[in-house]
Amino acid sequence: MSGRTLKFKFVEGGASGTVKLYETHAPQTCAAIWQALAKPLLIPAMHAMFAGPEIMLGLPPEAQTFDPRGIPVENQTCFPVAGDCLWFYQAPGMMKGLTDELWEIGMFYGDGGRIFGPLGWTPCNIFGCMVEGLDAFAAACRNIRVEGIKTVEISRGS
Repeated sequence: MSGRTLKFKFVEGGASGTVKLYETHAPQTCAAIWQALAKPLLIPAMHAMFAGPEIMLGLPPEAQTFDPRGIPVENQTCFPVAGDCLWFYQAPGMMKGLTDELWEIGMFYGDGGRIFGPLGWTPCNIFGCMVEGLDAFAAACRNIRVEGIKTVEISRGS
């Protein structure tokens, strides 16, 4: 596989997948995410409430190494498909009752997703797609709905 990749791996159970970065379609988003993953990260993954088959992975403070407001609109959609990885940022105070900022990587593990939340339709940058291991990874993602938050390690691949 040519080009840069990321590895997503559930700590509990070991299901993993390889995400190919869309460096041509989302170059600045890919560069920012790549920079943020200079070291592998362990991130609590929770299931989305509004978006359908998606887990959300918040970038921890030590990985917030870029200006999220500097990421341009790139390769956006409101209707991701299975395997799509997205970047989402929400500034502090943007949504009623939520004073924290959100630095999120979203991973859609099935079709039928939609990026719709309390503020309505929210186009997001799609920066890559899981091209290996999606079936096993998706099964682990589905389990989050019943079992609760799991830990995902995200690291650079090639």
